[in-house]
Amino acid sequence: MSRVDVLSLLLALSFSVNVGGTAGWLAARTGMGWARAVLFGGGAVGTTMALVFAGVAAYH
Repeated sequence: MSRVDVLSLLLALSFSVNVGGTAGWLAARTGMGWARAVLFGGGAVGTTMALVFAGVAAYH
């Protein structure tokens, strides 16, 4: 992998973790239990990573 590929992967991972953390935090603040909020945030991370990788695959 080239340096650009590694940096792109780190950027996608950082973006996804930020989206998932925000989604989990908002879910916890709206009254969901912590276990459900963690699952909600994890789902958001997975979905965001899938969308980013789909975009990268379509671009290449």
